[in-house]
Amino acid sequence: MDYIKVNAHLHTPYSFSAFRDVNDALDRAVAENVKVVGINDFYTTAGYDEWYAGCNERHLYPLFNIEFISLNEDDQKKGLRVNDPGNPGRTYISGKGLKYPFSLSEPYATQLADVQRRSNDQVEAMCEKLNGILDANNIRFSLDFGWIKKELTKGIIRERHLAKALRMKVYEAAENDESGIREMLNQRFGGFELKSSPENIAEVENEIRTNLLKAGGPAFVSEKPDAFLSVADVSKIILNAGGIPTYPFLADDKNGNYTDFENDLERVSKELKERGFHSVEFITTRNDVQLLEKYAEYLYDTGFVVTFGSEHNSPTMEPIELFARNNTPLTDKLMKINYEGACVVAAHQHLVSEGKQGYVDNNGNADRSQIKNFIEIGDALIRKEVNV
Repeated sequence: MDYIKVNAHLHTPYSFSAFRDVNDALDRAVAENVKVVGINDFYTTAGYDEWYAGCNERHLYPLFNIEFISLNEDDQKKGLRVNDPGNPGRTYISGKGLKYPFSLSEPYATQLADVQRRSNDQVEAMCEKLNGILDANNIRFSLDFGWIKKELTKGIIRERHLAKALRMKVYEAAENDESGIREMLNQRFGGFELKSSPENIAEVENEIRTNLLKAGGPAFVSEKPDAFLSVADVSKIILNAGGIPTYPFLADDKNGNYTDFENDLERVSKELKERGFHSVEFITTRNDVQLLEKYAEYLYDTGFVVTFGSEHNSPTMEPIELFARNNTPLTDKLMKINYEGACVVAAHQHLVSEGKQGYVDNNGNADRSQIKNFIEIGDALIRKEVNV
C-alpha cells in the first residue's frame, strides 16, 4: 500500500544541517515526494516562519518541532545510559507539534534563552582552546568566533560549526592541495591521522569533530553542571509551547546492542509512560529494519504516537525519504506507523494553535483512547494541504 511519505525530524541551518538552507531541504523533499516534513532544530524555533512559508509554497505539510539535551540526575547517579550511549543520564528530548506562531510564557522563555546562551558559551570555549592548539603548533591562522557565528550560523552554534570553520581554514592555508591538507591535519593536531579523502569535505569535517572536539579530544570542553535542564523542566517548556514531549529512541546499534534504558522493550515502554511520555521517535538510518519494526510496532500497539526522521544533523547529505540502516526501504507497517503518528502530531498542533485541546493537555496527560480520532483529523488536514 502507498502511504504519504513523512520525515518528522529534520535539522536546518538554524542549528546545524547538511542543507544549504531551508529552501534546499524543502526542494529535496519535493523531489523525493516526501509530503510531510518536520523542522526539529536544537534549542530554537527561529526557522519556523521560513519553514511555514516554504511548505506553503510547495504544498507540503509542516510539523513544528524542537530538540533539547536534558539531564536526569537519578539516571546519572545510577550510571544508566538512556539515549546518549556515552553519557549516563543525558537524555535527548524532542517536542512535537508546537503551536504556530510560536510563543512561550515566563519563566519558560527565559529558560530557553539561557539554554541557548550556555550552549553557545561552551562552543566558544572550545574555539578558544582550538586556537590555543593552533598557536602552539605555529599555525598562522586562528578561528574568529564572531565570524563563525555571523557567517556560518543562524544564531545557534554547535561544535560542527567549529569543525567546518577549521576545515575551511586548513584548505585555504594549504591552497586546496591534498598533500598540504593531510600534512597540516596529521602533523599539527596531536596525532590526528586523516583517513578520508580531502575531496570528501563532509567526512573530513566529521573526522575533525571526532578527533578534536568530542569528549577526549584536545579541544573538547565539558559542559558546566548547569548546562542542561532536567527532563521535567524540558517537558514543561515543550508543553507551554503547545507541543508533545517525545522520547527519541537510539535503539539498536550496528552490533544489535541497546543502551541500558532501552534494552528491555516492555520495561522501557512502561517506564516512558510513567515518565510522562506518550510519543516516541526513531532516526531510522541508525537501525536494522527488522529490529526497528519490532520496537516501533510494539510501542504503536501499546498506544504511543510513533514518528520517524533522518536528522540531517551532520555535513553528510542523505535522502529525505526515510530508509533503515544500509539504505533498506521501510516496510509497509513502518510507513503506516509513521504516517499515523504524523497525523496525530498534525492534528495536535492545528488544534492547539486554534486555542483548543490537543492530544496532550497542559500537564502532559493524554487520552490514548482518542488516538484514532486524532489520526482522522490529521489525515484530513494533511491531504487537504498536499492535494492528495
